[in-house]
Amino acid sequence: MGKITGFYDIQVNGYAGIDFNQNNLSATDFHRACVQLKDDGVEGILATVITANFEDMKTRLENIVKYRKEDPVVGEMVSGIHIEGPFLNNEKGFRGAHPENCIVNADSGQMAELLEAAGGITKIVTLAPEKDRDMQVTRMLSDLGIAVSAGHCNPSLEQLHQAIDAGLSMFTHFGNGIPNDLRRHYNILQRVLSVREHLWICYIGDGIHIPLFALKNYLDLTGPERSIVITDCMAGAAAPPGRYTISHIELEVGEDGVVREPGKENFAGSSATMKKCYDNLIQNMGISEEDARLLTMENPRKICK
Repeated sequence: MGKITGFYDIQVNGYAGIDFNQNNLSATDFHRACVQLKDDGVEGILATVITANFEDMKTRLENIVKYRKEDPVVGEMVSGIHIEGPFLNNEKGFRGAHPENCIVNADSGQMAELLEAAGGITKIVTLAPEKDRDMQVTRMLSDLGIAVSAGHCNPSLEQLHQAIDAGLSMFTHFGNGIPNDLRRHYNILQRVLSVREHLWICYIGDGIHIPLFALKNYLDLTGPERSIVITDCMAGAAAPPGRYTISHIELEVGEDGVVREPGKENFAGSSATMKKCYDNLIQNMGISEEDARLLTMENPRKICK
């Protein structure tokens, strides 16, 4: 079998040793990361900017827009931007590696500032519906044609329905961004599954964030037609084990590919490539090649347009 190409990844925080979430991201480094992505069979990504100091988030968005305009390779690879935060649930477990002191309730004015910094190429915003009063930001984004994705969140079933009515259309890395211990039945996983026909459900396909047998169960429930496989990768993807960063956070990628903050148990992004996720689907889960392409190429491409 020849080289597999055509992957689309809608959640890329960094790649090939390069952290996209730095104020001093250089044109040279961003170019190098995009070249490596292309070499690894990726056709397009959404460069992802995560929760940080608000002014820093704007600087990082502006950098991506600037380099995308100046560099044809970057322009070809970066289909748009995914803004993940800062309007998330700040409770431990739900916030994951997002810094608690930078998480705020959803605000239309701040959202407008982030969108302006992102230069009109924002494709997805991940937020917590329960932190969006009257779903104002969700409705604002939906009216602009931007996909609104719930993530790092714990909305009630009623809040989920309200968000869907306001334009919520996705769920970010289902099965992650949650505490290890949840209520037996009434939990965010079950609530989202109950409205799955209304949402694109995204999964990290590295085999670490979700054990592959569980991922297979989830995909059986949500179906390949409404599901997307992502990497949620950081700088350690397509790079050797070692120390890296995402924003201000120091991370360690082990020999096993697991990404953690040193001394902590929770995951903090992935070191997987899209090819690794694709191989997991086919070789380790028995997913058909047709469905694997749907999950890693065709479905995410619909979001990137």
